[in-house]
Amino acid sequence: MKLRFPLTAGALFLFASANVLAFCHAWNFTHFSTELKPRTDQPEELSRFDRLKVLLTGVENPKPVNQIYPAFPYETIELASPNGRLEAWYSALPEAKGCVALFHGYTGNKDKLLTEADNFRQLGYSVLLVDFAGNGGSDGNQCTVGYREAFDVAAAFHFLHQQTPTTPVCLYGISMGAVAILRAQSELGIKPTASIIECPYGSLLETTQIRFHSMGVPDFPLANLLVFWGGVQNGFWPFKMNSREFARRVTAPTLLLYGLDDARVTRQETDEIFDALGGPKDRHYFVGVGHEPYHVLYPKVWRDRINGFLGQYATL
Repeated sequence: MKLRFPLTAGALFLFASANVLAFCHAWNFTHFSTELKPRTDQPEELSRFDRLKVLLTGVENPKPVNQIYPAFPYETIELASPNGRLEAWYSALPEAKGCVALFHGYTGNKDKLLTEADNFRQLGYSVLLVDFAGNGGSDGNQCTVGYREAFDVAAAFHFLHQQTPTTPVCLYGISMGAVAILRAQSELGIKPTASIIECPYGSLLETTQIRFHSMGVPDFPLANLLVFWGGVQNGFWPFKMNSREFARRVTAPTLLLYGLDDARVTRQETDEIFDALGGPKDRHYFVGVGHEPYHVLYPKVWRDRINGFLGQYATL
């Protein structure tokens, strides 16, 4: 009897401490800071001491800022989203084959997609580059890794559909942007002509577990707690953020691209998302590429696969 109380008290203390730690980490991951500090490096780039420090104090996560601007003609526009005012760059081509809206990944912004946008323009498509809410020039500092971002995808889609109601409207997204595209089609009912998605994660829990693995830390229970508290803080049930389930209700033609050396998303997740897609689909896996832009190492292959896909499904 003398030992039972200390053991119970110790277990309660550890449980409470784990929840406090997860709560703080969840807030840092889903809310950008306005302080001008360097962003914390990727887990695999940190020393053991720095990893321990991050685990105890959280990441430095400043709001992404656009630093490069298009070399092609464009106008800066504002879109109304349930998440607030979005800033976007719109470049309309005369007699365009269609329009492509581009969506960045986590801790990204629209200037990261300038090369992709330029390629789409060269293929004959007008482009719309969007800062998700909380990123770049858009309002707020909140990020939900694909959940609320789906509303921004829908806002961009409706804008393009209004501008050019008789031409194809296509969506292109990387990582978080790809997941937001899948959710926008699955749960918000938008119907693009076609979608191109690069390296979407399987589920929010899986991508969080992988981050813990890369830190050299067991994922259970901290990954589960972090995901739970992130959902509580941002008003959604995070364990339903599953790209496989979204894909089952996607009927638009979809091109899925993936790098076989991706340390953030597994081959199994990617295969399962592709298998679940409900409409016409195609895929290409790049050798020797990780969670990074595929056009850097494979510019011709990347462009040719996209051109062939759009030529099949997104022409007037």
